Amino acid sequence: MKRFLTAIFLALGALILTFGLQLDLQWTGAVTWGLTLICLIFAAYFTKYIPDEKRSKKRK
Repeated sequence: MKRFLTAIFLALGALILTFGLQLDLQWTGAVTWGLTLICLIFAAYFTKYIPDEKRSKKRK
């Protein structure tokens, strides 16, 4: 399940940007970009759980 979290956080960041920037409220842009940055940080963190096929082929 952890290997899918990168894609989930990237999609969540795109959704936050899409809907958040359409709102016309004070501080919406800063909050939207802040939440997107947090999602990108988590997406980068969970890339270590994506299996490396090159490494697994060398072991066999």
